[in-house]
Amino acid sequence: MTKDNLDAVRRHARLTPGYAARVAAATDRLRRAADEHAPRIVQATSLSAEDMVVTDLVARHRLPIAVATLDTGTLHAETLAMVPRIEAHYGLAVERFAPPAEAVVAFITRHGERSMYESVAQRKACCALRKLGPLARMLDGRDAWVTGLRRGQSAARAEVTFEEADENGRAKLNPLADWSEADVWHYLGEHGVPYNSLHDRYFPSIGCAPCTRAVALGEDARAGRWWWEDESAKECGLHVAEASRLPRWRDAATSALAAADIDAEVPA
Repeated sequence: MTKDNLDAVRRHARLTPGYAARVAAATDRLRRAADEHAPRIVQATSLSAEDMVVTDLVARHRLPIAVATLDTGTLHAETLAMVPRIEAHYGLAVERFAPPAEAVVAFITRHGERSMYESVAQRKACCALRKLGPLARMLDGRDAWVTGLRRGQSAARAEVTFEEADENGRAKLNPLADWSEADVWHYLGEHGVPYNSLHDRYFPSIGCAPCTRAVALGEDARAGRWWWEDESAKECGLHVAEASRLPRWRDAATSALAAADIDAEVPA
């Protein structure tokens, strides 16, 4: 089967039963979270389609929820371009958190720029350095964060709840947990929400450039993430059920770096 040339909205958007109720419920969850946690609440956006729904709801309803993203240093140009687009479209600032430059240099010097393909340990160490460390700084001083996780994104996310506690006891809100892909794209099309142009090119799930590819028709939405690994390994550590059973993040990230023989300090 060949791919068509339709953009992502026309390919995926459908109005499904209960859509309006799901939008209202997600908005209510965000409003209640803002009432309870502002000003110590942040949306941790990956700039994905789902996260753009959340950002639009935050901006549309003028909710006091900060918007922040991780600049890993290896993102696609199309993903980086989303930051100024969001700021211009909504008139809000997007906070950016990046890994320490010296730690990245040490990593690349010792292991090269393609070490993520050599082993799961190497790849997870790269994720720990480029994502988990910056996330820890993003969440420092905050007691709640919001994501765009959905149960339909993958088997590993099938049990996502609307609210949970992360390993540090912060409230983690997933207001779109019960949304379908059709809901997400219907919302984006309905409200003219900006989205990553890679979605039009069959990238349903977008991470760092070396670890993301387009998918074929019929493939799982996350098949393009770490496609060379076993399915059970396909998370970077930001959203895993095991997180609540780990010691604190710093210990977990330090262990991942040590397993890959990386001599770099892990930010607190």
